[in-house]
Amino acid sequence: MLSSTEVGTLITALGCGLGREDYDPDRLRYHRVIIMTDADVDGAHIRTLLLTFFYRQMPELVEREHIYIAQPPLYKIKKGKQELYLLDDAELDEALLQAALDDARLFVSEDAPPMTDTAFEVLAKDYQVYQGIIARLSARYDRTLLESLFSLKRVDVETLTDMEGFTSWLSQLQEYLNARSNSGESFSVRRLEPDEAGYPGLVFTRLYHGIPETSYLLIDFFRSADYNRIAVIGDKLNGLVEPGAYVSRGDKRRMIGSFGEGLEWLIEEVKRGYHVQRYKGLGEMNPDQLWETTMNAETRRLLQVTVEDAIAADEIFTTLMGDQVEPRREFIERYALDAENVDI
Repeated sequence: MLSSTEVGTLITALGCGLGREDYDPDRLRYHRVIIMTDADVDGAHIRTLLLTFFYRQMPELVEREHIYIAQPPLYKIKKGKQELYLLDDAELDEALLQAALDDARLFVSEDAPPMTDTAFEVLAKDYQVYQGIIARLSARYDRTLLESLFSLKRVDVETLTDMEGFTSWLSQLQEYLNARSNSGESFSVRRLEPDEAGYPGLVFTRLYHGIPETSYLLIDFFRSADYNRIAVIGDKLNGLVEPGAYVSRGDKRRMIGSFGEGLEWLIEEVKRGYHVQRYKGLGEMNPDQLWETTMNAETRRLLQVTVEDAIAADEIFTTLMGDQVEPRREFIERYALDAENVDI
């Protein structure tokens, strides 16, 4: 939370006062008021508080488009004397992917010509999208089960609601899981019965050295955009790589059994040549780095705050910090499992 001293300093610096008698937006001393916080969870919290403050106490500053948000980088990657600042995880993944694809070739079989660079890049980006979905959903569902859905043929809801079709598909799923299980590990999958909570859906049990771990996948999941995306990408990549397939980069070559194996090898090869630094806060940067990335008007990134941005921040603040318990509970129940990068 912002202290009263910090709020007072902010009001004095802006010069337009506060309150019904003293506030005058025309006295603002600056054309741009830039909110600059760390690129982490705490920084996002402080940014939401400040946006809420401006929207509630000085709405004209938002309406007149004086408020901006600085975009400090979360990462710096360095190779030799070359340095690149990256805003977030998405930019880091994109940078490493582009570096990995440079001078890389995919041969889908021993005698096949190399895939075109454009086609290889499109599939590589699709695979990264799939990995992102799996990483996000793993907080809610078993990761092994999710990955198996990528490799199996897409199943539609009509099949899952048909007893014979669902039983056949479950047998394929269980066979696939157990064929790839580790030592001391086995899997079983069954459909939920009508009298069980969550019906219709399936029950997934991992047995590891005799200790069961059970999770559920309800039928609504198969109607979701996430499952559709997983299935679409799986249809593109499953069966693409044949015996004898390999990837190459420069004079190095690697035999592969799947598209993902090849791409992951290429990215690991690239990482060997890079030093990746993650900034926890602006205070970790040297003065010249802070100037180059966040202060210099010629190189910094800014987001202009709109009224819609301020309203959204105010709504979130009211929901999470207000006196009404029920909206807060509903918000947490709805979004808790989708949360990422949570500091505990």
